[in-house]
Amino acid sequence: MTTARGYAAQSATSPLAPIQFERREPGARDVQLEVLFCGICHSDLHQARDEWGGSAFPMVPGHEIVGRVTRVGADVTKFKVGDLAGVGCMVDACRTCPSCKEGLEQYCAQTPVYTYNSKERDGKTPTQGGYSDVLVVDQDFVLKVPANLDPARAAPLLCAGITTYSPLRHWKVGPGQRVGVVGLGGLGHMGVKFARAMGAHVVVFSHTDKKKQDALRLGAHEVVVSSNAEEMEARAGTLDFVLDTVSAPHDINAYLGLLRRDGSLVLVGVPEKPLPLQPFSLIAQRRSFSGSSIGGINETQEMLDFCGKHEVLSDVEVIPIQQVNEAYTRLLKGDVKYRFVIDMRSLKE
Repeated sequence: MTTARGYAAQSATSPLAPIQFERREPGARDVQLEVLFCGICHSDLHQARDEWGGSAFPMVPGHEIVGRVTRVGADVTKFKVGDLAGVGCMVDACRTCPSCKEGLEQYCAQTPVYTYNSKERDGKTPTQGGYSDVLVVDQDFVLKVPANLDPARAAPLLCAGITTYSPLRHWKVGPGQRVGVVGLGGLGHMGVKFARAMGAHVVVFSHTDKKKQDALRLGAHEVVVSSNAEEMEARAGTLDFVLDTVSAPHDINAYLGLLRRDGSLVLVGVPEKPLPLQPFSLIAQRRSFSGSSIGGINETQEMLDFCGKHEVLSDVEVIPIQQVNEAYTRLLKGDVKYRFVIDMRSLKE
């Protein structure tokens, strides 16, 4: 066994605190990483506080991980010691169901093995995430991080990045299309960057005008204040695709009304309560309302390569692990531009 150190929640009401625990020794197909940086995703907070139910403690969160390879198993062919590598939301899947065979492990019929708050394929061993110094993962679920990417700014690509890239690619967003991005947070700011890099005309929808200049800096062509009825009405029926990243309650029908005939709205945010849907928001113009979850391993590698080619990176605030609880508090207030990333070297302090 390999001794690891990290920060964990011991219960849904306790702050994250230092923990020492055991990782498995690398097997023949395993890659061991020294974790360099780990992003803080809002889902880390939800699960650490058991807001979705079913959380298991103690829990080491973290699934936006960039590290350096320190050991490889005898049968590993994809990585060598010294490589820069990443691990996202999954560390395994059944590999035999139709979704897995199509490279869509995120939709595994037996449920993927998530990076933390999950069970390994043996059904017994709990997984623990990237708020730690060591990670051991099967090579098939490890990603190559392009050498030209800043590892701290690349870490959020492993969740926020692929969560927004996947629907844009699946719905074939590209030049000549008008794309709306609802919300400008950790997900939304990546959606803007990807849609712009794909050649689309990007329109950001934000509740106030406070983020207008930032949205334009990130690549938006237009910024619409969604609370302004006149501005919303002026864009009615003008968009080909809308990426909705908002997790707070909001009027989904207002955004469906922005779509042209046969347009699609895809939800990647996770509101706590169901969103009321008016049937005619869809029927009147043959619009589609869909959802999307992260991306498969092959698509995640494609996304990282795209980021390397187009120099797409997250805007981050790097913090030491000792400030993780403060970061959770600030995250609830939306007080971050646009992703907290933990510098795991701080664990040694």
